[in-house]
Amino acid sequence: MTHELFTIALLYFTSFFAIINPLGVMPVFMTMTTDISDPQRKRTAIKAVITAFFTLMLFAFGGQLMFKFFGISVNSFRVVGGIIFFVMGYDMLQARISRIKMDDDMVKKYVDDISVTPLGIPMIAGPGAITNSIVLMEDSHTFQLKIVLILSIVVTLLITLFVLLGAGKIIRLLGDTGNKIMIKLMGLIMMVIAVEFFFAGLKPIIQSILNITPV
Repeated sequence: MTHELFTIALLYFTSFFAIINPLGVMPVFMTMTTDISDPQRKRTAIKAVITAFFTLMLFAFGGQLMFKFFGISVNSFRVVGGIIFFVMGYDMLQARISRIKMDDDMVKKYVDDISVTPLGIPMIAGPGAITNSIVLMEDSHTFQLKIVLILSIVVTLLITLFVLLGAGKIIRLLGDTGNKIMIKLMGLIMMVIAVEFFFAGLKPIIQSILNITPV
């Protein structure tokens, strides 16, 4: 049981880490905070991560209410989530950040508080991470698994925070080539997760249409 829980925890963490992709967020964060001081950059990073945490928690625990209100099935969301993950993963595999995260207007246009949007949402807590939190919470049938999910989100966001706080040093250490390699690796992992999500949602839908009883 402990081994199984550890395996699930690793899966949860890996999926969130690949989707949020701290190293992919980092260059955008540095671009948007170039003209502010180090203490201001630190506060911006902390507030952005906190915003992302509450957003993911809101969707993780309230996602089912949204499903019922709009008449959406979890399997349909899995299919759409798989498509979103695949597109984002493909962008990352090409060594470029997803358009959702790297919009030119978003990067160049400063607002009064960039930590909430676009940094917290949708750069960190983007559609992929939101979809992941809803689907994995639906799959977490026990209290233990729900705790594991929450901890996976917390650990991923803490890593994201540390990466953003040390963004300047990390970029210099990795260089352009190293950063592109990491983005490609995260993109590949995300595309694999996308395929799993897509077919996990598509199979029950097809079975329902064809009136096939799951084995």
